Amino acid sequence: MSDMQHILIIGATSAIAEQTARKFAEAGAKLFLVARNPDKLGPVAADLRLRGASEVKECVVDLLDFDQHPRVVQEAWESWDGIDAVLIAHGTLDDQEACQGSFDEAKKALDSNFLSAASLCTEIANRMEAQKSGTLAVISSVAGDRGRQSNYVYGAAKAGLDSFLSGLRNRLFQSGVHVVTIKPGFVDTPMTAEIEKGPLFASAEKVGGGIYKAMQKKRNVVYLPWFWWGIMTIIRNVPETIFKRLKL
Repeated sequence: MSDMQHILIIGATSAIAEQTARKFAEAGAKLFLVARNPDKLGPVAADLRLRGASEVKECVVDLLDFDQHPRVVQEAWESWDGIDAVLIAHGTLDDQEACQGSFDEAKKALDSNFLSAASLCTEIANRMEAQKSGTLAVISSVAGDRGRQSNYVYGAAKAGLDSFLSGLRNRLFQSGVHVVTIKPGFVDTPMTAEIEKGPLFASAEKVGGGIYKAMQKKRNVVYLPWFWWGIMTIIRNVPETIFKRLKL
């Protein structure tokens, strides 16, 4: 049995989060699920109970309402007198043209993909630091490794998140708290439904299983699937004089 038995999953109705939650359910964990849409959250919770979760609690909240974050985290912590592990999995894949045409649209993307996660991480990190234990995993993206014209607003949000998590990992290490940065590539989910699928796409099930393993093994930064590490190493090392001429 895993030593992670009290699990908080934020953005629990996302395809990747649901697949990760199934792994914890099969291990008999207690799950506290947070999501925006109650019509989607209810069926997910019911499915996890059937798969073996010893207890499932549900919390409906709009995660862009930052003022609600302290309440949600406190409610989760009080449910079982502490949380062993957290997965933050919410976010949006925003339209680049809309974002570059209007800063209001760009700000929505930054709020959704960086600032809301940073707010939640702050609340969670302080509690884990106080209890001197815990694993905090956050889904970022390979898009944060280098700005590209096709999605640089989304990429900027994820780059900011990567740096935030790196500093948090450094800060919390001495307290026995581990921070895992999850960097998926292309994943076949409802969020990418409009994108033509190619050989680099992975299933949500495969990525969810990879996240579960990374949390158990207390990895630092993990690319999912693994080959994205090599792809992004090449992209990061293309000289800027060449890179700016590429249509990526």
